Amino acid sequence: MAEKVTIYDISKKLKISAATVSRALNDNPKISAKTRELVLKTAAEMNYKQNRLAQALKSGRTNNVGVIVPYINRSFFSSVIRGIEEELSPHGYHVIICQTHEDVNNEIKQIDTLLNTQVDGIFMSVAKTTQDTSHIKKALAENTPLVFFDRKKEVKGLSSVVIDDFRGGYLATEHLIKQGCKKIAHFSGDLNVEIYKNRHQGYLKALKDNGITPLKRFSLQVNSKLESGISAIKDLWEFDEKPDAIFSSSDYAALGAIQELKQMGIKIPEDVCVVGFSNEPFTKYMELPITSVDQTPLEMGKIAAQVFLEQIEGSQTLTVEKQVILAPKLFVRNSSNRNL
Repeated sequence: MAEKVTIYDISKKLKISAATVSRALNDNPKISAKTRELVLKTAAEMNYKQNRLAQALKSGRTNNVGVIVPYINRSFFSSVIRGIEEELSPHGYHVIICQTHEDVNNEIKQIDTLLNTQVDGIFMSVAKTTQDTSHIKKALAENTPLVFFDRKKEVKGLSSVVIDDFRGGYLATEHLIKQGCKKIAHFSGDLNVEIYKNRHQGYLKALKDNGITPLKRFSLQVNSKLESGISAIKDLWEFDEKPDAIFSSSDYAALGAIQELKQMGIKIPEDVCVVGFSNEPFTKYMELPITSVDQTPLEMGKIAAQVFLEQIEGSQTLTVEKQVILAPKLFVRNSSNRNL
């Protein structure tokens, strides 16, 4: 195995001091452009690689950030990560991606690992099972910027970038009411999770504002899975009074609902209108395109990265705490549009 090339090898070849080589490699303004160019060219020819660990120890930065998500294979989360990368890459940052699979124990381990790796910052969408926030507060204790996105916890001193889930729930329900629907069922997701609770509150407020009394059995906690949407429709159709619309907090559950309704011979949107949430890519490419609330994930990622940059590039005594709330947008498609 060939030995690694060092700055001393370069200095020997060029007959200049190792200190000059080091300054040239680190773009020190005291070094002339001609010398810098010669050193960089020689370093490339000799296949010299700078010691990133030594650089990190010297600068106090690793130029790595961690992103913790429940699942990487969801379009929403992958789009947020893309936004973070696009914003941070020009600043020389690299992204380390971690999945919790909705398990708080995984989340605890990953925060510890990222902090031990001395990342410059952490971006995080909390797991559904996260209640206690002591592991999250470790980032504060170690002065490592942590920015929540989508799902957050109320932790003083930490920033967040989310959409207005209450408004999204309101928009979806209001749209269904405007289509003539009066018996609107809601697939809420786990109401212990803030985003699902807020969407449910938006649903209830839209009903109230339009003089519609919500039926308790029309609100079901449904997982974000196709099979869960199918099962929820079967449960609803066991009763004599059936809904004329479904507002699902998940596009996947909405897709399952549509499949089961079609199987039962129910026409969409004539008999039952369906609206989802997240605007997953598949929603617009279905044979029956699905109306959905868009969460602007790419923008969310970019803004989260900007909040991080503002914090890390500020003075050491400055704590940047921002609560950014983005506006949701309803994309109306065939699954709920009776005006086509």
